[in-house]
Amino acid sequence: MNQTQERTVDILVVGGGTGGTCAAIQAARRGAQTLLVSEFPWLGGMLTAAGVSAPDGSELAAFQTGMWGAFVQELTQKQPGGLDHNWVSLFGFSPQIGAQIFRDWVDALPNLDWIWGQTPLEVYRKGNRVTGVRFQNLRVNATLTLDGTELGDLLALADIPHRWGWELQREWGEPSAPKEANELTERYPVQAPTWVIHLQDYGEGVNAPEIPGSVNESAFAGAWENHGVEKFLSYGRLPDRKMMINWPIKGNDYGINLNRLIESPQDQFILLQEALEHSLNFGRTIQSQLGQRYGLAVNQFPVLDSITSPRSALLPHFQQGVALYPYFRESRRLKGQVTLREQDILPQPDGNVAPLPRDETGKINSIVIGNYPNDHHYPEVSFPLAPKSVRWGGRWTGTPFTIPYGCLIPEEMTGFLVCEKNISVSHIANGATRLQPVVMNIGQAAGMAAALCIERQEDPHSLPVGVLQSALLTDTSAPAAVIPCFNLTHRSPDWQTWQFHYLDYGEEYPKSGYAPSSLAHLGRTCTDGLEVSGLFKCLEEQSYQFEVNSPVEWGGSTWRLITTEPLVHDALQTLFEEQPIRLRGRVNSAGGWMIVEEITDVFS
Repeated sequence: MNQTQERTVDILVVGGGTGGTCAAIQAARRGAQTLLVSEFPWLGGMLTAAGVSAPDGSELAAFQTGMWGAFVQELTQKQPGGLDHNWVSLFGFSPQIGAQIFRDWVDALPNLDWIWGQTPLEVYRKGNRVTGVRFQNLRVNATLTLDGTELGDLLALADIPHRWGWELQREWGEPSAPKEANELTERYPVQAPTWVIHLQDYGEGVNAPEIPGSVNESAFAGAWENHGVEKFLSYGRLPDRKMMINWPIKGNDYGINLNRLIESPQDQFILLQEALEHSLNFGRTIQSQLGQRYGLAVNQFPVLDSITSPRSALLPHFQQGVALYPYFRESRRLKGQVTLREQDILPQPDGNVAPLPRDETGKINSIVIGNYPNDHHYPEVSFPLAPKSVRWGGRWTGTPFTIPYGCLIPEEMTGFLVCEKNISVSHIANGATRLQPVVMNIGQAAGMAAALCIERQEDPHSLPVGVLQSALLTDTSAPAAVIPCFNLTHRSPDWQTWQFHYLDYGEEYPKSGYAPSSLAHLGRTCTDGLEVSGLFKCLEEQSYQFEVNSPVEWGGSTWRLITTEPLVHDALQTLFEEQPIRLRGRVNSAGGWMIVEEITDVFS
């Protein structure tokens, strides 16, 4: 594209990351004329181009709704060998398969255009309204503009009030926030990003090509010491003998002078160059210490020779084992109508779920659910946070919480929404809202809101939240939950009924997060998994073990039992010690888990 092209659309989404991609797809599915502009030729952001193809959170069947649930279903069908390869996640997939899923979704929509190879340079405003964006060779006029960039770039370009860095405890009373600025807040203004690399096991006796980095034993000393080599290598294991290297312990998180991310393009480029070099040095050190059989993966990421983006210059020809850009955990954050704080994501007293948010009229205004435990990354620093983990299905998961609609809307600016990690959230709470499944459904909610605004000819500020909630719950492609209920999956026949009920009668929402439904068992999914028999053992509350006695070739092998299914979760709590059972499920060797999808027989 040599000459400047001008376009006029209903909805412009800037950024082809996790949230931006989903926002554009949802807006177009709803019928709006939509344009998606991205820097890179892969869509999906954190999940694909940034290499985090072992995503965290929303692993329970009840929380696999909306576009996140649809994505998991597609991966299950399209990823050869399944998703059970690592222990950091219940999902491990080849990034190119994830990118193809997003590409297929985009290609199926004639009213969604996608242009890549462009970055935003200027945001056009008319008074208090955003009216469009200028790129290198493109000018777009839009009724609504959505910021789906990784670092909230449009917030800065449009001078929309936003935050960067920490809030002290006196601002909102967050229990984990520091009372005063200190060495940690100065050293790490935001969470550290990671330039993810993918390694490949080339096999016993094979020397992989040398990773273009430097061995630095002192910088990475003790990285896998407490876990052991095999556990370390299995952390982010992917299909086809590949490994995602996104390791937080003396690994490749990079946090030196992070304010450079937003100070100038030149400063950002230098920081990213350092982060890439740091990751390559980690890879070279792994290769040196653990064996020459481990090298950069082949055919994991696309070649960027034809891209004019400044960041493409960072990636030489070895890039097929290197993510296209870093995994950014934190961005500029909008000052929205509502700000999600730490206490909004923590469990209620004597409960397993966070409180439901309400607007000024008392109406429940949640539009996205999440459940990840709060997790912050500061290299070489341990930062304790108020606990929000619960036992469920044989392992730890996070307290379910919700994000209100006001977190996507600026206080005053019109014609504009955010749809990424740039929502209105505190620095502390960002540790739970930044995860890939949550951001997918943030994008879906933002795209739906934008399309509804086009339909109704109104601005996001005046869109009734009930209209948005209803559209999300009844969407024909990917219905999305807005209320977390542990015991109801979207396959349950009364799932939608209880979602609407709690929106109308929020005071009845139980602290347990369990709807009083007798139909939850109808929500389980059929499976083609392995069927085995053996002895059940309870190690401690909601921690289970299983010794296999049939089939014979598995005899004597012992596995931890976990599940994502509500019916199985309930059934496991009723079993007796040493009780013989038969179950159907999947094996995850990296975690030592048997993931139970159905208990087929219980013997007395």
